[in-house]
Amino acid sequence: MTTPEPEPSAGELSEQTINRNWTELVQELRSTQTGVQVLTGFLLAVPFTDKFDSLDDFERNAYLVVLSCAVGATMAVLAPIAYHRILFRRGRRPWLVQTANKIARAGLVLAALTTCGVVLLAFDLAVSRTAGMVASSVALLGYVVLWIVVPLRAHPPAGWR
Repeated sequence: MTTPEPEPSAGELSEQTINRNWTELVQELRSTQTGVQVLTGFLLAVPFTDKFDSLDDFERNAYLVVLSCAVGATMAVLAPIAYHRILFRRGRRPWLVQTANKIARAGLVLAALTTCGVVLLAFDLAVSRTAGMVASSVALLGYVVLWIVVPLRAHPPAGWR
């Protein structure tokens, strides 16, 4: 026979809910981690290409900003795993879930900015600076619409709690 879970106090989540939230967050971060790490690795290799020496000041500075965003995104999406390793079995799961959620959101923002920056650089090098600015702005608008507007406009089905 299992012991029933104690009722959470007002404003608290049950241990079961906290564990489920942690599991869901980790599952979401798995795909993000891979993409961000691959993109960061690619960006770290760019200075070692022949074309890098031909970049102008704008392109070189943009590259450094994009690389910094990619490293920041990598740190942010990996941070929850580091937190979990440090706090494992210390009874800090509610803090872990709350903080990891905030850090994961920051990581997603940095990943979006990194991608927009890569689009800027690719179009700048392939077509023109103006094309790069336009393409990057369109990508940013796409992220805002798909990642913020669409979910905020979602309505639960009738009878959903």
